[in-house]
Amino acid sequence: MGPLVVNEIISAETNLLFAFIIGIAFGFVLESNGFSSSRRLAGMFYGYDTTVLKVFFTAAITGMLGLLFLSLFGWLDLGLIYINPTFLWSAIGGGVIMGAGFILGGYCPGTSFCAAAIGKLDALAFIGGIFIGIFIFAEGYPLWEGFYKAKDLGSPVLNDLIGTSRGVMTLMIIVVALVMFWVGEWSEKKFARDDYKINQH
Repeated sequence: MGPLVVNEIISAETNLLFAFIIGIAFGFVLESNGFSSSRRLAGMFYGYDTTVLKVFFTAAITGMLGLLFLSLFGWLDLGLIYINPTFLWSAIGGGVIMGAGFILGGYCPGTSFCAAAIGKLDALAFIGGIFIGIFIFAEGYPLWEGFYKAKDLGSPVLNDLIGTSRGVMTLMIIVVALVMFWVGEWSEKKFARDDYKINQH
């Protein structure tokens, strides 16, 4: 809520309450879209179910348009939004590790907690793996700190990197999303699995 208000209006404790409510809403949306199903999530990589792509691209576009228009109306200062620093090599390495875990286990960190909340044991095992990974990373940090901080790019945003306005960047991503939606529909027809359709119904 930070960029929309100042601490004098909404306290840090109230911000935490909002975060709790938003977290519950986020979990509800994940579960409603079937993201507690490891088969649905793994289906993204095998091509027979691209719900993940559609939902997250839709969320990204909605968020981008909301931020853009709030900024244009002067209701939100985009300069106050924190952007995580980008360390290129560790981002790529982490992406490979998480992607491999996603394919093998059928969950990402968020969806594993969503599935665990409805009692799925495979998700609990996945969460255990997350905590083991966190422990190994934290305890061994001095060993790979150099790699972790390698190729520091600061906090770049796409429109600055390619030298265009926020509006044009948003339009480009919407076009990319529409193309990916079409690719997703094609993929689901191309790699359809009869046993998956039966289980989904």
